[in-house]
Amino acid sequence: MNRVDTYPDEAPVVNPWLIRLPILFISGAILLFIAVVGLIVAFEIAFQGRIYPGVYSYGVSLGGMTPEQAREALDGRFTYDEQAVFTFRYGDQFWQARAGELGVYFDVEATVGEAYSAGRGGNFAVNLIDQAFNWLNGETITPIIRYDQNAAAQQVARIATEINRPARDAVLHIDGANISATPGETGKAVDVRSTLYRLDAAVLNFDAGGEIPLVVNETVPVSLDAETAATRAQIALSGPVTLTATAADGSALGPWTATVAQIQNLLRIDTVADANGLLTYDVEVDVAAFRPYLEELARGLISQPQDARYHFNVSTGQLDVIRSGVNGRTLDVDGTLQRLHDAIFSSGNRTISLAFHEEAPRYGNNTTAAELGITQLVSTGQSYYTGSSRARIENIILAASRFDGLVIAPGELFSFNRYVGDISPESGFVEGFVIVGDRTVRGVGGGVCQVSTTAFRAAFYGGYQIEERHAHGYRVGYYEIGGEGVGMDAAIYIPDRAAGETYGELDFTFRNDTPYHLLIETQIYPGSNMVEFRFYSTNPGRQVVKAGTEVSEVQPPAATQYVANSDLGAGQELQVDWAAEGSYVQVTRIINDSSGNEIDRYIFASRYQPWGAVIQVAPGDSRLSS
Repeated sequence: MNRVDTYPDEAPVVNPWLIRLPILFISGAILLFIAVVGLIVAFEIAFQGRIYPGVYSYGVSLGGMTPEQAREALDGRFTYDEQAVFTFRYGDQFWQARAGELGVYFDVEATVGEAYSAGRGGNFAVNLIDQAFNWLNGETITPIIRYDQNAAAQQVARIATEINRPARDAVLHIDGANISATPGETGKAVDVRSTLYRLDAAVLNFDAGGEIPLVVNETVPVSLDAETAATRAQIALSGPVTLTATAADGSALGPWTATVAQIQNLLRIDTVADANGLLTYDVEVDVAAFRPYLEELARGLISQPQDARYHFNVSTGQLDVIRSGVNGRTLDVDGTLQRLHDAIFSSGNRTISLAFHEEAPRYGNNTTAAELGITQLVSTGQSYYTGSSRARIENIILAASRFDGLVIAPGELFSFNRYVGDISPESGFVEGFVIVGDRTVRGVGGGVCQVSTTAFRAAFYGGYQIEERHAHGYRVGYYEIGGEGVGMDAAIYIPDRAAGETYGELDFTFRNDTPYHLLIETQIYPGSNMVEFRFYSTNPGRQVVKAGTEVSEVQPPAATQYVANSDLGAGQELQVDWAAEGSYVQVTRIINDSSGNEIDRYIFASRYQPWGAVIQVAPGDSRLSS
């Protein structure tokens, strides 16, 4: 067994390095810390007031530089403000400005401030980290570029002063007959804000320049054009307007003139708004002021349509025109006013013709017998004027011609007085002896009753409905020659109211009571002293019979009358009327149908006064009645 020697009274032995090493480590750490702190303090002291290392801007290392040195280093590096040129354009106008003039500049102070602040933005520990990171990796400071939009706005506003203008309305100047116009102008105003929006986009993109279209707002004036109105007014007052017309016979009528002074007084200038609210001047002339004058004038310009006149060609069954139809017309007042209006505003011909409404006749040149239902001779009437004076014969011929070729429509009333027309020297009738009441006196139109009597006989034998018929005051020998005898006459009389005549009008009328038109032909037979009326139509199937003549209440003739005729010499005489008994006469007309059955019976009654012969003698003849 081994023996261990022990020393119970002694402590265990410890390695001294176990104590030294910690002490050395701690001492070294303290020394290192002191050294690092010293370095840091030395670094901070070294870069106090300077930019820390590793900071760059515009590619320039700013580390170690004072702010002033940094500003000097960066100054001149920014050239955009001088090199970028922008062109503002409006139409063919343009203005140029550099970016610097538009408020673009490099803010060196702010950029240097950012560089100087790098590593100085937080607490001490954070700053040390940032400083170390910047030193090792580098820190690039973006250059701070400023854009002062106020400067750009001032530049655009300056340009606007060359463009802006207010809208100006057109003005029409009238000084009597002198007309002039000032044209309107569209207003313009540069929209600075909208233009700056366009510029901002280019500047913020650092475009090297380019064209910036100006935004210009236009203001349309209330009235833009006055020149057109001025020209129109000048034309209206350039001269008088003359109106003319042609009468039915082709002769010239007028002229009538609207003077410049009248037109000027009627000139009216108004403003008219279109759908867009734009006003224009409207120049008009109130031609309606001429209406009363034209309406008064129209009365003398009326002409009635004249039907064509025909003869019935028995061999062909057709109508031969003996007098052409003529259109009637009335003044077209509205149409004339329109023509006047157009002429006033015409720079050409200022002479116009009146406008008329044309009315075609009922029966024209191309009307056919078939259209009128005229197929045959239905009746005739004759009377003789043997022994008549030259004046009486002239009147008979003229009066008969007024009815030749006349057409009477179905249902129409024939009026002798209407168609014979004016019985006066102006219309061709001559003076002779006429029966007025119970006297034979000198007057115009003696012999016309020979024609009305003949027309009555044709209507009598045609079976037409006699509406008005008057017997003469006494039995006239002319009308009893040739076999008709007494009671077959028809007196007419048209009083001259202007001359103060008070006798009532006497007319002969009948109605065409058939469904066919009636054509009247008249003819004078000088060799036999006969006048004839021929009625052409279509017989509706009736037969006319003159049943007989009854004469009663006979009275002896009156004494012979002698009247002066200045055309006769001493010892000469001319009998113009023959003695006649007074009597009451009835003539009966019977109308039968085609089978011989009576369909109408009418008595034509006449009361004749006793009448003496009328003998014309030379003035001063002893036989003249006192």
